[in-house]
Amino acid sequence: MSVPNPLETVRKEHEIAVRAEDLPLHCPLPGEPVNLLHPRVFLDPTAEGEAVCPYCSRRFRFEGPLPKHHH
Repeated sequence: MSVPNPLETVRKEHEIAVRAEDLPLHCPLPGEPVNLLHPRVFLDPTAEGEAVCPYCSRRFRFEGPLPKHHH
């Protein structure tokens, strides 16, 4: 029996759309092998409409209405 490669679960997109239900946002994303990528960093894509991970340079673009606490 072969052992699954945890890197196969990593999202490979350079730009990822996120919505209010994805907050709080952190990179690596849930389900990704945190110990194989980089330290977890929390990002706020609501401030300017997008956020870039300082470790892997993935861009997270916020779509949709802001959460109620962001008036």
